[in-house]
Amino acid sequence: MATNYLKKIVPLFDRVLVQRVKPQTKVGGIVLPESATQKTNEALVVSVGKGLRNAEGKFTPPLVSPGDTVLLADYRGDEVKVNNDTYLLVREEDILAKLEEMDVKASRSPPASDIPDIRDLPKS
Repeated sequence: MATNYLKKIVPLFDRVLVQRVKPQTKVGGIVLPESATQKTNEALVVSVGKGLRNAEGKFTPPLVSPGDTVLLADYRGDEVKVNNDTYLLVREEDILAKLEEMDVKASRSPPASDIPDIRDLPKS
């Protein structure tokens, strides 16, 4: 009698399990064929290992956590298929950046008042 079990991947040490973000397949109402979409370097962190051991033998925790969106280096990691889903198992060092949402209105600051207007400078 065969029993089907769901598997859970638990990364070891500095490994991070990610799932690539699917590329956009519809642009301006036009559906793009799969051959026209590019592989994205964006991925969602699913789970992380404990980190690497330091000189004292304690774990250094990873800088990413489950739920983070990250940017991956090209051609890094190992593809893993579990429960009909495809994941990528990468080292933390292969993650280039963590992507964060930012408020566009808050990021635009008014011009600095200590910078002189070029029209007000004396002519030489």
